[in-house]
Amino acid sequence: MGLLTKSKHRKTPTEVFHSNHYLRHTARRLEHLASLGLDLVNKRVFEPGAGIGDHTQFYLDRGCSVHASEPREENLSVMRERFAGDGRVTLEAIDLEHPPAGSPSGYDIVHCYGLLYHLSDPTEAIRYLAGCAGEMMLVELCVSFGENEALNTVEETQAHASQAVSGYGCRPTRPWVEARLREHFEHVYYPLTQPAHPEFPLDWESSPPSASDENKKALSRAVFVASRGPIDNSLLSPKRPRTQRLV
Repeated sequence: MGLLTKSKHRKTPTEVFHSNHYLRHTARRLEHLASLGLDLVNKRVFEPGAGIGDHTQFYLDRGCSVHASEPREENLSVMRERFAGDGRVTLEAIDLEHPPAGSPSGYDIVHCYGLLYHLSDPTEAIRYLAGCAGEMMLVELCVSFGENEALNTVEETQAHASQAVSGYGCRPTRPWVEARLREHFEHVYYPLTQPAHPEFPLDWESSPPSASDENKKALSRAVFVASRGPIDNSLLSPKRPRTQRLV
């Protein structure tokens, strides 16, 4: 009998996005978004970097229509099956590492969660997405601690269904993200709350979190709300908070 060799199993998109870690992470991010009390009902939504559509349903449940994009065909394939026959959802293959020159209009909200830090330099992607947003652009991404504008390019696992298609991402500081958003939006806000998840720091004056068994990559995340008009909301601040609280 020959020796048995154990081959590495490449996880499917569903195995990746529906792991216990991702399901928990998605739940905490969306409950936080819902807690902000933003006007997200009956909107036309553009959702870039939609993965397999786990955030898409959030907007469908609020009477929205969603145009979702993904650079990976394997992820789009899951979404085609998942939302087959639902006329409220349209899909498109877009690699925002190299965004189209012109931004399509007709969207109220751009929901950009978990995308920009998977790009080597999201400057042009932000330009493209801002051009799509008639009212608001909602952004959530991994960031680095620091008070200066810095992009901080990093390597990512190209073969992984949730990582950078190019193999390179970034971990920009909050000031870098804010500055890029302010190039396109008159109003940029920080929530005073954070999702109840260890990847969302509450104290930005302390040292960055260190790696642990639960959080091996020691990721730190932040949320931004960029708007065409002013938003009167006690949970949002135009100033970068040094501390935040749990939702």
